Order: sequence, then C-alpha cells, then structure tokens
Amino acid sequence: MTTETLPETLPVPDQEEIQESRGKTSYLPLYRVIMWDDDITTMEFVIRMLIKIFQKDFSSSKKLMMDVHLKGQAHVDTLPLERAEFKVQMVHTAAALEDFPFRCTIEKV
Repeated sequence: MTTETLPETLPVPDQEEIQESRGKTSYLPLYRVIMWDDDITTMEFVIRMLIKIFQKDFSSSKKLMMDVHLKGQAHVDTLPLERAEFKVQMVHTAAALEDFPFRCTIEKV
C-alpha cells in the first residue's frame, strides 16, 4: 500500500468508545496447580519439576517442596487452564518415567 492511498488523518475514537472497549476485555480464567505429597517420590524429583517445568529458582523450589512434604500439598503456580493442564501432564509423564506415583491437580481460582 502506498502512502498516497492513506487518508491525511486517521479517525480518532472518542473517549466513550475507548472506555467501552477496555471494559469488554476478558481474561482467561485462572487455575491453581497443586502438588500432593506421597511416601515414594523423592524430594529431589519435586525440586527438579519445580525448576524445569514451573521455572522456579532453587530456593523457591526447596521451600515449595518442603510445603508439599510437611503440609501434604502446596500451591505451586496459577495459570490459564490449558497451560496448567500441559504442565501437570509434563509432571505426570516425568513421574511415570521414574516410577513415582507423584500427582498434581488443578483447581479453579
């Protein structure tokens, strides 16, 4: 498109139109990813999953792993449903490959 075909000035929406469009913005619903404790899965595995899959740093991963171990469960991330499901599936696949019964669940915020 050449500049010759562009209008001299572009139409400017009025303030009401801008506010209406902002009010109509919808966000994807969020879901909590919960990790659950069991008697077989190693603490090292939980830390590794938190670092590799949930992109947590080591100290945050260690704290969350201790929450899982001592409290029985921990909220590790909040994501849109599709991303939460994908990350949970990655954890379950890694756990199955190492013969751990480790489980994560998803709950709506």
